[in-house]
Amino acid sequence: MTQSTTSLVQELQTLRDFIRWALTQFNRHNLYYGHGTDNAWDEALHLVLGSLHLPWDTDERLLDARLTQLEREKLLHLIQQRCEQHTPLPYLLGESWFAGLAFKVDPRVLIPRSPIAELIEQGFSPWVDALEPPKRILDLCTGSGCIGIACAYAFPVAEVVLADISQDALDVAEENIARHHLLSRVKTHCGDLFRGLDGETFDLIVSNPPYVDARDLATMPEEYRQEPELALAAGEDGLSLVRVILAQARHHLTPQGLLVVEVGNSDEALEALLPQVPFLWVEFESQARGVFVLTADQLAAHQADFEAVLATSDR
Repeated sequence: MTQSTTSLVQELQTLRDFIRWALTQFNRHNLYYGHGTDNAWDEALHLVLGSLHLPWDTDERLLDARLTQLEREKLLHLIQQRCEQHTPLPYLLGESWFAGLAFKVDPRVLIPRSPIAELIEQGFSPWVDALEPPKRILDLCTGSGCIGIACAYAFPVAEVVLADISQDALDVAEENIARHHLLSRVKTHCGDLFRGLDGETFDLIVSNPPYVDARDLATMPEEYRQEPELALAAGEDGLSLVRVILAQARHHLTPQGLLVVEVGNSDEALEALLPQVPFLWVEFESQARGVFVLTADQLAAHQADFEAVLATSDR
């Protein structure tokens, strides 16, 4: 510990001290906020309170509570990591929230932030009939498992499969399955998209696949560069995996099944690639964009179109 760090540990004593100091440091550094907060103030609150396992809306009377030396040293180290290494806050805390649920995260997985959470909380209404909830759900490109596990909460009798090409990601997902006591209903599968799922069908397929195009990938903030590139990069137009999903999904859906896919700001490229397909773009209260819904019948009607664009791709 340097002399200046030692001095700070002695000078900063309370929660309020560390929140104020973190705010100053965040404003001094060129940080990017996009992993749960969108400004320096909220980031400072989440870091200081979250690292001490306190709720971010904790009673203000606690803000003047003095911290132990170990707590002060830990906080100082985390704030310095956030500023000097641009480490995303959820990686520092080892936890992220999605659809009101806490999930373990680390650099093996993308940090949860999909607007699909809003759909899950609404039970995928109006596309899923509450009287006939899905019995089998596939979370394709699952990462931490957050989408599939949240779906298991939304549909308490459904069997859920979490699929990913990365065994490292699935190791994290399996920890989250255990954390949420869902071992009896939620399983993992390691494979490239639908590979290894031959003959398996689902009532609902949900996917937040990699969809970052080459230009966006090259200009991402440092915070995003610390996430696994495998979970982000999707070719020149951001659609390399989406092409495969569209071409193969119908074979893994039940006759009344539903496909929900996030493509983010690659939505315009997808519309241009397949203008004849009636993508239904979900409107979110959060104003997020880039999630489409297609039924099994719609997929079947355009199967030839999907296979044609896949045949001309480099995947």
